[in-house]
Amino acid sequence: MSFPIPLWIGFFIFIACALVADLGFFNKGDKDLGFKSALNMTMIWVLLASIFCSLIYFYSDKQKALEFITGYIVELSLSMDNVFVFTLIFSYFRIPREFQHRVLFYGIIGAIFMRLFMISGGILLIDHFEWVFYIFGLILIYSAFKIAVSKDNNDSVSNENVKFIKFIKKFLPVTSELHGHNFTVKKDNKLYYTPLFVVLLIVEKTDLVFAVDSIPAILAITQDTFIVFTSNIFAILGLRSLYFLLVNLMHKFVYLKYGIAVILGFVGLKMLFVHEGNVIPVQFSLLFIVSILISSIILSLVRTKKGA
Repeated sequence: MSFPIPLWIGFFIFIACALVADLGFFNKGDKDLGFKSALNMTMIWVLLASIFCSLIYFYSDKQKALEFITGYIVELSLSMDNVFVFTLIFSYFRIPREFQHRVLFYGIIGAIFMRLFMISGGILLIDHFEWVFYIFGLILIYSAFKIAVSKDNNDSVSNENVKFIKFIKKFLPVTSELHGHNFTVKKDNKLYYTPLFVVLLIVEKTDLVFAVDSIPAILAITQDTFIVFTSNIFAILGLRSLYFLLVNLMHKFVYLKYGIAVILGFVGLKMLFVHEGNVIPVQFSLLFIVSILISSIILSLVRTKKGA
């Protein structure tokens, strides 16, 4: 069942209103979003996603609702990996906590348009070239392997950032110091870009890299453009509050990356099996993904508690 254009328009209006409310009312001004505020905002986004899932259930059917919630949980679990990388980026550039929300806010806006383009392109490729399923599946399995064997170290992220900064400075005049929360500043009637703008570009680049994994992952669940896009965007919209909620707790989730690797490997295999005509029920996928995510978090907390 295809979703009509008015629903698309309504969803984009919702996104616009949510972003205006976020920066214009709830998080107006430069401030550090504390743990309690981040928890409240995260719960609000989860509640909104649940309400939206209910609307899909009543408008469409149970299957589409299950596809949405499964895709949302997959994207949310993969977003936790983003949180760790964002932590390294902000730490490396010594960006004050009160400016980080602003960077993530505008990073999310860019990510929304980027995801719409990539999702449309991915579904178009699948519609015209079925063998792309194999490529997407293998990408996910390879990504799962990389995450499982990777070492959490700041050096690799730092080296990538240094190369990217040198590339940016070839084309844009960049100041050596921050100028409040501004992305640009005028000096001697000339426009300069601040390090905060460079960090914004790095965040966008990072999201592009993560999208290469996350979009094929959700395409293994469903190829309905509306379901893929809305579940993806709901997870992205909640990423800012999730970041501030987990930023001081990520060191406790020592097994989380292995859980994410298992989830990626599972959806990669699912994509290969689906192409061969072996259907894995969405209910089973949802149960498996939630079980792995919760297990990795619980095991991590038990491990860190024992080591305390």
